[in-house]
Amino acid sequence: MKVAFLGLGVMGYPMAGHLKKKGHEVTVYNRTAATAEKWAAEYGGAIAPTPRAAAKDQEIVFACVGNDNDVRAVTLAEDGAFAGMAPNAVFVDHTTDSAVLARELHSAAKARGFGFVDAPVSGGQAGAENGTLTVMCGGDAQDYAKAEPAIQSYARACRLLGPAGAGQLTKMCNQICIAGIVEGLAEALHFGRNAGLDMEAVIDVISKGAAQSWQMENRFKTMLQGKFDFGFAVDWMRKDLSICLDEARRNGAHLPLAALVDQFYSEVQKMGGARWDTSSLIARLEHK
Repeated sequence: MKVAFLGLGVMGYPMAGHLKKKGHEVTVYNRTAATAEKWAAEYGGAIAPTPRAAAKDQEIVFACVGNDNDVRAVTLAEDGAFAGMAPNAVFVDHTTDSAVLARELHSAAKARGFGFVDAPVSGGQAGAENGTLTVMCGGDAQDYAKAEPAIQSYARACRLLGPAGAGQLTKMCNQICIAGIVEGLAEALHFGRNAGLDMEAVIDVISKGAAQSWQMENRFKTMLQGKFDFGFAVDWMRKDLSICLDEARRNGAHLPLAALVDQFYSEVQKMGGARWDTSSLIARLEHK
């Protein structure tokens, strides 16, 4: 397929690479042109000077940028992708942003004659690099069906979960779960170490029971070692939790744990951990 990818950060760079390796014809755009040039040197493909130019004549246009404002800039601005999208093409937004924006862009896309799918991902940098992301999608079935084969280039799992915004709402559920799980794991490790337990032995036992989680299996050792450079940053998690809390205020949900853990992450930021990964919640417990 002829596709474009907007945003070559830690996620977008390898995702666009997987599309190229799977045989798609890929044009990339990145705000920092040097990164796009590096990508093209590594993978081949074309570079466009603007999102609008990147989107011209493409079947699918993907984006993975920072936040709602960044998404608006690459879609709705004068040189944004929506001004260059071909009729019946599909725009796929892999950014984690608000369901409100997803619905807005879906309506704007439909008014212009092309499709829109909100498709946030889970799996972090490692998942992007290994092509094993989980992709949560919202939008119209025919648009999803058109985009899904290309998304499979870097996905382990991909599913349409409902109308526009459903992908973003699902990602919010994902982040709410992770916040609680990581805080619980941090407290257990902190408690057990203070109690004088061999925490490797403890985790070996309890990970075979109901306490088991991906976070436990993959992060407990580095949490005990105080190593927090394994992917998704605290700054990004606070952005995502802010989106969750905003949406909860709209739909009437109560998120006391998510709100509390968000405050704990603010303490980690004040400790200098803005770029530490989310497992750094243990650091605030052991901070002297």
